[in-house]
This record gives sequence, C-alpha cells and structure tokens, in this order.
Amino acid sequence: MSRKLNFAAGPSMLPLSVLEEVQKAVIDFEGLGYSILETNHRSPVFDRIRAELKEKIRSLMSVPDDYDILFCPGGGRLQFSMVPLNLVTETGVGGYIVTGKWSDLAMKECARLTRAQVLWKGNGRELPREPIAVGAEVDYVYFCDNETVDGTEFPFLPRVTQPKAVYVADMSSNFMSRPIRVADYGVIWAGMQKNFGISGLSVLIVRHQLLHDKRTPIPLMLDWQRYFQTDSVPNSVPVLQFYVALLMARWIEKEGGLVEMDRWAREKSTCIYETIEAFPSLYRCDIPKEYRSRMNVVFSLRDERLTESFIREAAAEGMLNVAGHASRGGLRISLYNAMPREAVEKLSVFMRTFAGRHSG
Repeated sequence: MSRKLNFAAGPSMLPLSVLEEVQKAVIDFEGLGYSILETNHRSPVFDRIRAELKEKIRSLMSVPDDYDILFCPGGGRLQFSMVPLNLVTETGVGGYIVTGKWSDLAMKECARLTRAQVLWKGNGRELPREPIAVGAEVDYVYFCDNETVDGTEFPFLPRVTQPKAVYVADMSSNFMSRPIRVADYGVIWAGMQKNFGISGLSVLIVRHQLLHDKRTPIPLMLDWQRYFQTDSVPNSVPVLQFYVALLMARWIEKEGGLVEMDRWAREKSTCIYETIEAFPSLYRCDIPKEYRSRMNVVFSLRDERLTESFIREAAAEGMLNVAGHASRGGLRISLYNAMPREAVEKLSVFMRTFAGRHSG
C-alpha cells in the first residue's frame, strides 16, 4: 500500500512504526493471546501501560515531583468545562487571553458555567507583546499555546502583572513538540490526537496544590481530584488510547526527545513558510513572523478561485487535508511530530510547481 500524506489538523498522521505495533496488538497483544481492544482496564497489563506512559511523560518533559500527571477521557471541549469547574473559586473568575478560535471557545464555556474575564483579545494574527493586567480576583490565566485554526503560536510565556499567576495552557496542538519549563505553569493539558496519539483521551499535568476538594460539588467525572485519587481509572477507560500514547512516547524518546522534535518542527515549518514567501504574487500569510506556528501553517491564495484547484491537485499527488478550517477558509498545512521531513519537501515542490503555473 502506498501511504498518503495526511496534513490534517487532527487526528494527525502517526508514524508507520507505531501503526504497525498497533496492528499487531489488535490481534495479539504482546503474545498474551488476546487483543489490546480486549484488555481489562483494571488488569496488571494495563497498570504497566499506564505507569510507563506516566514515567515517559515525566522524563521527556522533566515534570517536577510536585506535579501530577492525569488522563481524562474526551478532548479539548471537555477540558473547556473542566478547567473552570476545578479552578474558579466562589468569589473568583477565570481569566482568558483570547488569541483565536479555541481560546475564545474556552472563554465562552467558562462564562456559561461560572465567571469569565477576558484579559486580552487579539485579531487572530497578533499575540500580546506587553504585560497584561491581571487583578487579584483572577484565579488563573488561560491561554491556547498554539491556535490551530489561526496559525499562531506563543514563542514565549505571556507576561502578566500578577507575579503569582496560575497559568493554564491548552497545548493540544504543540504538546511534546518542544522543551518547556513545566514549573512555570499551574496546569498544562492536551488532547492526544495531534502529536501524541489518537482521539478520545487528554493528558493533564497539574501542580498538586491545585487539586483539592470542591466547596460546591461537581460531577465526579469532571473532577480532577477524582482522577488523581483513582490514578486516572475512575471508570472503564479507553485502553487503546493509552497504549497508542505510550507508543508515541517511546517513538519520541527513540527519535531524540523534545529537542529533536523542536528542531524538526522548525525545519519543516520554515520550508513551507519560505515557499510561501518565494511566491508573494500567489501565496499570502498575514501572520507576523514571530508568531507563526511551527505546527499549523495557515495561508491563502491571493486569487481565492484557485483554492479548490490547489486542494484537488495536491490530493491527486497523495497530499491530503490541506484545506483551511471551515470557519476561516484558505489553506492549512499541519506539521505535527510524525510528519516526515521528506513529505514536507514534496509539498514544497508541489507548491512551487503550482505557483509556476498560476503566478502572475
């Protein structure tokens, strides 16, 4: 079978070696005579999977001992609810830096459930340059580290005026893609389906002191404390998702860890951005260079009538899912950890050839 190149924003491409391990495990998991799909979530076999996954995350990201690693079912939209339910106090508010679609949706969900305060709001292209005013009533400062729809990524931790601010970072689309200093954050959370696995599971790295009993009860399955108390097994958890994440952790470690993932990401995104800039009469990227995402290259064609031709011709050459988000249009090239550099070079050649036919 000739594999297509999947440039989708998520679920993303997985390494072939990981897919082959999953293929074997679906029939006979590690020679045990049954499938990973049949593996009991309270068995010693699953205990080993979960324990190794936590150890790999702690090692790869240098997670301090006073942080807990939790796994929750569902994805980003569930965490949009869980964050305020777990962190907003009786008299406090959730503070949001709104830089694009996903941080805006998170803020709106907080406002629906409790009290939200917009600390800063951008135009989908810029990120805050100056320190943001944060009052004492703000329980946490929430931001989306990489906005997949808009194509922006924080190259730094946003600055605020409150010295002890609790940062909550949605890293769904750049988790495990570069080294970070975990101690700067109160909570880091990410859906698995971009850089670290498949849909249906989220990982949280939470400063332990933020896990506490709630004065106002919330549903057990939305309570981070419950996941801590049960070692992330409060119910029949999705075993396959844990296993695929473990395979991704092993793959990242084998390939050189987060420093190498970051180097690859910079090389791949630079390749596409330089191609865009080489043909300014056809391609356009409105995002300032310092804020451009390494993960999601968002751009458009100056003649929008050519967009469908670009998508169709790319697909004919085995390069799929290059269309922009439905809310924005245009084009989007997602370059997560598993995307091979050779695939990006192939796409660059296609873009240059396409430009040669259509540039004015």
